[in-house]
Amino acid sequence: MIGKSAISGSRRSTQVVSRNGVDPDETLRLPAVGVLFRFASFGVDNLWGMPETNPMLNRRTLLRAGAIGALLIPAGSALAACGGSGSATSPSSSGLAVPRPRLTHGIASGDPRADGALIWARSDTPATMFVETSATESFTNTKQFTGPMLTPASDGTGRVRLTGLEPGQTVHYRVILEGESGARSEPLTGVFTTVPARPGTLRFAWSGDVVGQGWGINESMGGMAIFGAIADLRPDFFLHSGDAIYADGPVAESQKQNNGGTYVNVTTDAKSHVAETLDDFRGNYAYNLTDSHYRRFAANVPQIVQWDDHEVVNNWFPGESLAGQDRKGYTETDVDTLAGFAAQAWQEWQPVQPSEAVDGRLYRKIAYGPDLDVFVLDMRSYKDPNPNAWSPNSPEGVLGAKQTQWLINGLTTSSATWKVVANDLPLSIVVPDKATDPVVGPKSMEGVAQGDNGQPLGREIAFSRVLSQTKNVPNIVYLTADVHYTAAISYEPSRAGFTDFAPFWEFVSGPLNAGAFPESPLDGTFGARYEFVHAPTEANVSPAEGFQHFGEVTINPEDRTFTVNLRDAKGVSLYSKVLTAR
Repeated sequence: MIGKSAISGSRRSTQVVSRNGVDPDETLRLPAVGVLFRFASFGVDNLWGMPETNPMLNRRTLLRAGAIGALLIPAGSALAACGGSGSATSPSSSGLAVPRPRLTHGIASGDPRADGALIWARSDTPATMFVETSATESFTNTKQFTGPMLTPASDGTGRVRLTGLEPGQTVHYRVILEGESGARSEPLTGVFTTVPARPGTLRFAWSGDVVGQGWGINESMGGMAIFGAIADLRPDFFLHSGDAIYADGPVAESQKQNNGGTYVNVTTDAKSHVAETLDDFRGNYAYNLTDSHYRRFAANVPQIVQWDDHEVVNNWFPGESLAGQDRKGYTETDVDTLAGFAAQAWQEWQPVQPSEAVDGRLYRKIAYGPDLDVFVLDMRSYKDPNPNAWSPNSPEGVLGAKQTQWLINGLTTSSATWKVVANDLPLSIVVPDKATDPVVGPKSMEGVAQGDNGQPLGREIAFSRVLSQTKNVPNIVYLTADVHYTAAISYEPSRAGFTDFAPFWEFVSGPLNAGAFPESPLDGTFGARYEFVHAPTEANVSPAEGFQHFGEVTINPEDRTFTVNLRDAKGVSLYSKVLTAR
């Protein structure tokens, strides 16, 4: 039992906060584990229809029922690579060694607020999660938060929502686990900044696409060093644009590069085949966190996360069947079943709580002080079928009617100087979906655009509503990833097929550690034009050959500017654009 302090022997004052006002030693609520496998957009159950908590359980009863001591992942190479916290045993009051819990995959923070953030961790054995915060790195005058029991039901993962902190404060935090015997893990520490209440310079980064196309963690090139470059810039937060894993992309021991070289991967069982079970999807997230750069980044940069297609399977949409698509390695062909497992693993392994989003779903607004609102979209869970891309009447599009209206309402009522729309699919980049091409008729399309430069068709119809109804809202910027190159795209009514909108910009980044691809053509319906592109001329260029990217935004309240830098893997700026607030 942790008393006044989670860390034995430290000298400081500590304020203890019990979760939901309940004595953590007697009862606590378990994290959500249930996921339904159908979709609201198809008139059936909601993919994100997860209860926030399970019924109250007695902590000791649960542990003594047989969960105690159960390892959640084997103590193998993947765990060792993570550098889990502390040794496996600690002395008891009797002097005997007792098992101690371990923080297996680092720690992370997410969805920051003015009074705190969400803290994520994972244990190798059933244990209670505690978080301490302090304004100083030496952890004087700490505040303690009691979190959930981490159990096999949630793959040992859990979150604590920190509250009651001061706006605009640098917060040092540390996570510790306590097992039923009282044995404690070694702590892991991180830092984040709470959302400011007053105008001030803001800086954040964004990108997507991690461990794709068979390009995994390559220790000979230093691992996924791009995450270290992002962490070194000390952004206020990182907007993860999706494809956080490639559940459909196994990683072999080695892979030939376009330049003739050999790329050598760290391998695990979960990454040796496509993900079809819940444990497979969980193992994809675990793999990424074996990288030390990624763990340092996650501990010290708060994330605002969304998902894209590869968290499930390439180019997926609700109701899809993989039967007849020649998808290598798949025996499960029902995409809704795969998406259900994927949604649960995503919730478990990301620093996010879907129950805090709109209707308990993924899409949500993050209000980041007086100068910035971030609208995080879900362009997957409500997406209409890819063969419908040319339909002259497609009101659902990629967002669904309800999310479309939510976005319009949010943008038109926002009082923030800048409104960022985080769209995991680009608006005008044409991306065909050959796997679902009809036998006859127009080609199937993966994204919003389909290549017809005239009036809106298919998924463009819903976005034409968004653009038209927000044309008088100043300072809207779209940020995306997905296509595995970086670009700056301007949108101008004077060169568009559809003209009822105000000019705006969309910036593309990625990949973070995946194959890079040549630029794709633009659809002219909304007057899109490339102002800058950095992309290879060959397909599937490895991370060792370059073309890995992230973007950075700086908001200056004094001159009301929004400065975008598109950076390479080392953090070097390849392109810069300054937008001035209207």
